[in-house]
Amino acid sequence: MEPPKAIDVDTKYFSNISHRERAIFEGGISMGALFHQFIGTPVSIKNAETLEKSMEKSLELQPCINRVIVKINKEKLEELNSSFDYVSLSGDMLNVTIISEFKGILAQVRMQYQEDLKYPLMYIEQITD
Repeated sequence: MEPPKAIDVDTKYFSNISHRERAIFEGGISMGALFHQFIGTPVSIKNAETLEKSMEKSLELQPCINRVIVKINKEKLEELNSSFDYVSLSGDMLNVTIISEFKGILAQVRMQYQEDLKYPLMYIEQITD
């Protein structure tokens, strides 16, 4: 039996957008995945670094993702610590940078808690053509 033919995903599904738009799309979709996959995860000072690295390594598997940097606010963890010695991860604890690349275009996507908005805002920080 012959192996299935490889599908040119870029041509079949993404030919209607620019390389710049594709780089932004991949960074944005990965940021959304990170947020919705990990919010609610039990976290403490003891496992925060391990969780940061796990989040980074899992997201770096996504298409076009070059680098992921996750920082969990340790001060917030200390502030919220309970008698059970852990809390649930929330958006206001995260500072995340995702760098995606498609055909030489780099998109740096960020999520950072914005105190003035009282919200963990996801935004495009920089694009390099």
